[in-house]
Amino acid sequence: MEQSLTIYNSLSRVKEVFEPLHAGKAGMYVCGPTVYSNAHLGHARPAITFDLLYRYLLHLGYKVRYVRNITDVGHLEDEVEETGEDKISKKARLEQLEPMEVVQKYMNTFHRNMEELNTLPPTIEPRASGHIIEQQVMIRRILEEGYAYEVNGSVYFDVHKYNNHYRYGILSGRNLEEMQANTRRLEGQQEKRNPFDFALWKKATPEHIMQWPSEWGMGFPGWHLECSAMSTKYLGEVFDIHGGGMDLQFPHHECEIAQSTAALGHPSVRFWMHNNMITINGQKMARSLGNFITLDELFSGNHPLLTGAYSPMTVKFFILQAHYRSTLDFSNEALVSAGKGLERLMKAIALLEKLPVSPSASVDIAALEKNCCAAMNDDLNSPILIAHLFEGVRLINLIGEGKETITEEGLDRLKNLFRVYLFDILGLKPEESSAAGSETVRQLVDLTLEVRSRAKNNKDWTTSDFIRDELGKIGIVVKDRKDGTEWEMKN
Repeated sequence: MEQSLTIYNSLSRVKEVFEPLHAGKAGMYVCGPTVYSNAHLGHARPAITFDLLYRYLLHLGYKVRYVRNITDVGHLEDEVEETGEDKISKKARLEQLEPMEVVQKYMNTFHRNMEELNTLPPTIEPRASGHIIEQQVMIRRILEEGYAYEVNGSVYFDVHKYNNHYRYGILSGRNLEEMQANTRRLEGQQEKRNPFDFALWKKATPEHIMQWPSEWGMGFPGWHLECSAMSTKYLGEVFDIHGGGMDLQFPHHECEIAQSTAALGHPSVRFWMHNNMITINGQKMARSLGNFITLDELFSGNHPLLTGAYSPMTVKFFILQAHYRSTLDFSNEALVSAGKGLERLMKAIALLEKLPVSPSASVDIAALEKNCCAAMNDDLNSPILIAHLFEGVRLINLIGEGKETITEEGLDRLKNLFRVYLFDILGLKPEESSAAGSETVRQLVDLTLEVRSRAKNNKDWTTSDFIRDELGKIGIVVKDRKDGTEWEMKN
């Protein structure tokens, strides 16, 4: 088993060698979606990022428990100030549905989109509403430890008292004193001792749709609490990796750390990992900002910002071309380029099956294998891995043109390298739409090239050249090789 994987730990702010808590096993918890509308491109990035991590840990031989939650209660409209309506309750009211109808509808869409993107499902996918008891137990423990207080049926976390013993802001780098100086008290927050205290349990007003009985009265859990309760339930009081988008560092993950530490007496997470944002014109893509493009819109092309439809694998390749910790700006040009790059890779895979073998080799597959492994071990550096795979494409084309040679063993290793890194680890797969057009177009081109082949056999060079040139004018490039004729659509 490889032991050289390094991960950037958002908590220590340095890359650290990943050594699991339990040898041969890895536990990871990732914050999933709040299911009140269709998943958008911004949701695809954490899903693909942590699918990449999950796949690589499996490749390294770890037995992985991958937990990704579904938020279906407690996420209020203003998630920082904890004001406004529950996002799912609001959607249910507007669409005249039961809240769990809203949840089921958009959870189904999310799962379908994740399958289209060829991401592996988590091993456990708990829902916040299914773990109310566990959340109440954790609240009780925090109260018993003296880090929370109850007011009029609501329970709040006492950030100031927690900060006297631990450090609130350890993940986000925020300073409580500065926060206190820059925070104004808002209406409706009078029952909090301090404006930056956050809700563990909220008293429900009579019209609130989702509410549960508790020893503090009818209410519902705070947004942050679910992840502390569910992650430790399924992964233990200390576990290896907690992931999510960078926008969740504060307040969500900061509050998670505080809750878990207050309840357990120690932090629960060893490695914190955060993917960066997808932006449009430099602004974070988010439902709350109204600048998002849903995945269904991307796949269909039905959005005013889109110049066409993009296949799920094109979208996935677009995301993987950037390192997960770097920002990624949306543009049609970037997606078109990603589609062309993916097509080059898939054409090389098809050509692999036709490569001739030689008794001796002029290409070094061992170096390529080493470079691909090093890229993944360096904090999942997918863009560098992809660059090495394109070096593999160059070698495949040179071998196909007879300019380089490869042995049968080397060819098997090259095939395995692309299978492992392109399909198993990056999670890409061939698509009909990424090939050179529809099946009908392929059949017509093949038929035309058969006519050309007969002309060449009859030494009718005029007809042969005419067919090649006319196909070139409509974007079909014909390449004559030693073992036959290949064609491709011009980029």
